Amino acid sequence: MVMEETSRTTSPNSVVSEFEGTLLKSDEPFSYFMLLAFDASGVIRFALLLFLWPVTALLNVFSYKNAALKLMIFVATAGLRESEIELVARDVLPKFYMDDLSMDTWNVFSSYKKRIVVTRMPRLMVERFAKQYLIAEEVIGTELIVNRFGFVTGLIQETDIDSTCLNRVASLFVDRKPHLGLGRRPASTTFISLCEEQIHEPVKWNQHVEVQPPKPVIFHDGGLMKRPTPANALTILLWFPFGIILAVIRILGDFIFPMWLIPYVISLSFCRVTVKGKPQPKAGNSGGVLFVFLISDLSRFYDILSPVPIVRFTRNRDVDAVMMKQELSKGDLVVCPEGSICYQPFVLRFSAMFAELTDRIVPVAVNCRFGSFQRPLRSWNGLYLIFLFMNPTLEYEITFLDQLPLEATCSSGNSPYDVANHVQRILADTLGFECTQLGRKAKYNVLT
Repeated sequence: MVMEETSRTTSPNSVVSEFEGTLLKSDEPFSYFMLLAFDASGVIRFALLLFLWPVTALLNVFSYKNAALKLMIFVATAGLRESEIELVARDVLPKFYMDDLSMDTWNVFSSYKKRIVVTRMPRLMVERFAKQYLIAEEVIGTELIVNRFGFVTGLIQETDIDSTCLNRVASLFVDRKPHLGLGRRPASTTFISLCEEQIHEPVKWNQHVEVQPPKPVIFHDGGLMKRPTPANALTILLWFPFGIILAVIRILGDFIFPMWLIPYVISLSFCRVTVKGKPQPKAGNSGGVLFVFLISDLSRFYDILSPVPIVRFTRNRDVDAVMMKQELSKGDLVVCPEGSICYQPFVLRFSAMFAELTDRIVPVAVNCRFGSFQRPLRSWNGLYLIFLFMNPTLEYEITFLDQLPLEATCSSGNSPYDVANHVQRILADTLGFECTQLGRKAKYNVLT
């Protein structure tokens, strides 16, 4: 820790931290521009930025860091609307920022009340995450230039990025100095030189103080599941044409082959389905069993591919209850009470309506493992299935759990909400996930 004397007073309990390489373990913003390019524009811009990576790497090697950054910003943002960048910053980037967060730095950063984040990336890409998840008071970064038609030009307002950041930090502490600065060396020409105390990366947390972890990222969207470092991005790009062919083969196989043959065919396309447990046999003519699955968000495209009929909720409670009772009277019924898909290891709050309809409830845990692609941002729902089938390997583990005992159902006087919460906990424990009381509406409040 480096101490610096000054005549100005210190702003107590204030911290200013660099984002790249300090709050984030990675000091290279390239992968975040790749995410922006992919989800805001598509594969062409993604490929163009990747092809220019050797140029930006050489510029960094020869200490032209500002030029390298400006080139990445231009290629990733030129021609986009500001709202498109905000959408990616809200729905896609937080998950990847959180995965890359340095917990040692967070422990120090979160112990201060007034928190300032400084980034060389466009402020628009970082501000939502820093304020919502790191509880930062201000975010200082580069400012994108927007033309009179509302499109980003790809240029930034700053000429000397470090000096501009230093001046903006100074303007926040006019008569005082920030108490602590966190950042990389060298620090003489950056904002950290303004701080009374300085801790250079790597930050070590030695105090025996219990610190709350950052707010988890529960909801996120976007087409890529792994952060596209240059190596990962090249792999994705090379796989893309083969992935499209594989997706077409997998989808067409569902139409061409008879149902009994499909399990063998999909195994040849690197798709594995493992079934554990066995549903209990039907008891006479007492109606069907209600299977509570932990998978949802089915697009209309699934209506064509699904081996069982799909009945969609109207979101009118009375109408849906009557419809579900009718289906149960015909036979077994599968229901997805989460109401929306969650890509993180959390189980969303269950709708309690299913618990009112029958006491023959069987929880079914479905664990999906696919490592590269998921639904792209702002795409047609059917495209999710295509991107899903583009994954090199797919693995589904389906676990049929025991039917709920009668004393755990509404027939024994339990409220529907208690039953729904009980089923939610059973499924979460089976999958190793965490329960949350957030539901479908909360997801769309976060992602819209």
